[in-house]
Amino acid sequence: GQLVESGGGLVQPGGALRLSCAASGILIRDYAMGWYRQAPGKQREAVAQMTRTSITNYTNSVKNRFTVSRDNAKNTLYLKMNSLSPDDTAVYFCTAGPNIASFTEWGQGTQVTVSS
Repeated sequence: GQLVESGGGLVQPGGALRLSCAASGILIRDYAMGWYRQAPGKQREAVAQMTRTSITNYTNSVKNRFTVSRDNAKNTLYLKMNSLSPDDTAVYFCTAGPNIASFTEWGQGTQVTVSS
């Protein structure tokens, strides 16, 4: 399968963005899905995850600010990000797998930069 992220860019602190992850070759309804990010000089970290039954969990730093969702008809995963801060600056990756402990498909990433 192929995952293609879009929607990244430059935003001011306090702003919002919505990332999209368009899937092909797989049906996201049959997969656990997730968003990860990697900031310069840091390890890749999980941001938000969604099980096949749409149970979600978030890393503490984004709770109540980020929302992961999926549109099965469009075969697309989303990440709505509100109240962005410079600490959210990173490359954001979409991922899919049989469960949230085993992600096997990865997108190429989209850059999010939060700066005034």
